[in-house]
Amino acid sequence: MLDKTHRMIRIKWVRSGIGFTYRQKTIVRSLGLMRLNQVVLRVDTPQNRGIVAAVPHLLEIVPGTPAPAWTSIPECTVHPPEAAPVSAEAPSPEVEGNTLPSEPTATEPAAETVKSADAGKAKKVKANKEKSGAAESKSEKKPAAKKGSKTAKATKK
Repeated sequence: MLDKTHRMIRIKWVRSGIGFTYRQKTIVRSLGLMRLNQVVLRVDTPQNRGIVAAVPHLLEIVPGTPAPAWTSIPECTVHPPEAAPVSAEAPSPEVEGNTLPSEPTATEPAAETVKSADAGKAKKVKANKEKSGAAESKSEKKPAAKKGSKTAKATKK
């Protein structure tokens, strides 16, 4: 029975078995390696070390990578909510009959808000006038006569 305290080794297939004997290829496959540069974990026993030592030109033992530091830090910490102190001085809202107290009505917007809205409209109007003025100046220019057109021939005569 394997104990969880056994050490593990990482075995990596580093060179292709092409050009080597069938026996060496089967040794690589017996470790569970199917692809080149694949890494497998095996129990660190003398038998597994001997298999790797039989084909050291095809396999190598890779040192284990340490776990990243961020895995040891919890993602978030949950604290229980703090109870707010209840004061007896604050009166509870009284309910008249079965109706709740009315909501306060919304007042008119402040004068500053109205002014800023008017300023935004004025900027848009000014920008539109500038665009239309640019379009008018383009339309005032006459298009140049094309070669081969009737107007170009008439002006040459």
